[in-house]
Amino acid sequence: YQYVVVDDCWFNPNRDSSGNLQGNPSRFPSGMKALGDYLHAKGLKFGLYSDAGSLTCFGRPGSAGHEFQDALQYARWGVDYFKYDWCYTGTRNAEAAYTIMAKALRESGRDIVFSLCDWGGSKPGRWARPVGHLWRTTGDIWDAWKGKKEWSHGMLDIVDMNAELWSESAPNGWNDPDMLEVGNGGMTTTEYESHFSLWAMLAAPLIAGNDLTKMDADTLRILTNKDVIAVDQDPLGKQGDRLYQSGDLDVWTKPLSNGRMAVGLFNRSWSVRDVSINLAKI
Repeated sequence: YQYVVVDDCWFNPNRDSSGNLQGNPSRFPSGMKALGDYLHAKGLKFGLYSDAGSLTCFGRPGSAGHEFQDALQYARWGVDYFKYDWCYTGTRNAEAAYTIMAKALRESGRDIVFSLCDWGGSKPGRWARPVGHLWRTTGDIWDAWKGKKEWSHGMLDIVDMNAELWSESAPNGWNDPDMLEVGNGGMTTTEYESHFSLWAMLAAPLIAGNDLTKMDADTLRILTNKDVIAVDQDPLGKQGDRLYQSGDLDVWTKPLSNGRMAVGLFNRSWSVRDVSINLAKI
């Protein structure tokens, strides 16, 4: 884990007299550059959030019409990672809007990872590879095994929505099924183990979405499981595929470097089950 990403609501509600974004002075009294400097001094990288619309999802100033100005501001602050959301965008075309911000970031003079977040509405896996480095494939995740809540989806639903997208993910351009919910209290420890393992099979960006100051031992153990992380971070960079599904039993495979293969056996039911695999088929 390298990046500390500050999501929506870091902003002052108003731009300054020159039209520049400002940090919220009560939340970040030393300013955003000081925050970036602090994180860099810790050996970490600094991420920020904005929106391709007139406003962010929580009503702060968006970057529509300010892309080049804002990108320069992020570069001055030392931003290393930039998440770009899709609220209040009206009739904007996603590919065009994200391409403009990508150009602005590249012209800022700083290397910045670009995270696209239109919730999969424009099928970004089909066009986003030359534009950004990762792209959200679905609506938001919420801390539940399955089910829909407003615009958010349970973990199992997001897995199913990503199962057929394996061909659209590769090094330097990743499907992003949203952040991890491990440790937030809405699922059991076993369900969180499944969540983390499935994200590894999806070659997903692993973004901890829990309160790091209040982790219990199980949460820390899951988030720091070196063997599972190694599957996620394998240098071949292949997203896993659901080889077959029989009732409540899934078998997933993920090609790894040096001719190896990761196999995931997933029981979706509420009871203990036996599952067998055919090694020749794998």
